[in-house]
Amino acid sequence: MLLGALFAVLSSATFALNGVSVRRGVLTGSVAQAMAITVPMGVPIFFIAALATGGLGALFDFSALALFYLALAGVFHFVWGRYCNYRATKAIGGNAVTPLQQLDFPLKLALAMIFLGEKLTVLSLVGIVLIFLGGAVAIKPRGKRAAKKEEKKEAPKEGAAPVFVPQYVEGYTFALLSITGYGVSPLFIRLALEDAGIAASLAGGLVSYIAATIVVIAMACLPGRFAHIRSINTVSARWFMASSLFVGVSQIFRYMALALAPVIVVATVMRGAGLFKLVFNWFVNRQYEIFEARLLVGIFISIAGGVAMTISPAFVAEILPLPASALGTLEWRWP
Repeated sequence: MLLGALFAVLSSATFALNGVSVRRGVLTGSVAQAMAITVPMGVPIFFIAALATGGLGALFDFSALALFYLALAGVFHFVWGRYCNYRATKAIGGNAVTPLQQLDFPLKLALAMIFLGEKLTVLSLVGIVLIFLGGAVAIKPRGKRAAKKEEKKEAPKEGAAPVFVPQYVEGYTFALLSITGYGVSPLFIRLALEDAGIAASLAGGLVSYIAATIVVIAMACLPGRFAHIRSINTVSARWFMASSLFVGVSQIFRYMALALAPVIVVATVMRGAGLFKLVFNWFVNRQYEIFEARLLVGIFISIAGGVAMTISPAFVAEILPLPASALGTLEWRWP
């Protein structure tokens, strides 16, 4: 279990590095250019991972329905969810996106209750409240003084780093839209794989990335889009390539962690990605991110809510000496 927890930490850290790299790339590059690099790069990364674990044979074992679900998961997660996430990150930065994207937990829970027969618990309710509270704190309107300060920012001189002026309406809108992709995709993956094992899971990830890549290529063929993608500057291209590598490695570590440690441990540790991203952004993207007190508080509250939603009542009962009445409350289920 210790090794599995270590892999989960590495997955969180590399996923945070992915977010930091994307943030730096979209400063001078476009979301379309980011998609054109990061999505197709997932295919060779997952191909190598599936080949190394002997999972390529599982491609021929999937039913037509399973392949359909995996393709839908790829389109929802790697195309729609990622596109909205990149738009939000470009508009308001990775830090401001974090608390809002914790809302994918309630969406995942609702879908799991409807389609997979999972139950609502007391800890789930606590987590939902904390996530909404964290989001409310994070998106509190800024004062007039701060707004005027942003308006007075001068345009950067030629060759200087761009000045970061948050576009809150666009950022909040696409941050919320991104959770529809990230929240729905696990349902399709679960329906397709049903605990098929790590090798088959990596093969399933390959199918999802191939489907997403086909959609991205089709979008790149629209009039004028291919020429725009080719016009990407070298700096942005390097950051997007780094992002592709980090997110691919993160997913591999995640699957390895799930093969060695309980889901509850992995899911809880993975909530640390938001904290890793906060730290990495401080060192790499400090001038392009928001580090206000209200946002930091909102991030911590929302992450705490995400952790609460991943912890099972049985796990809490094992580590805490709770009275019988409290244990009875923890065991409440609905419906």
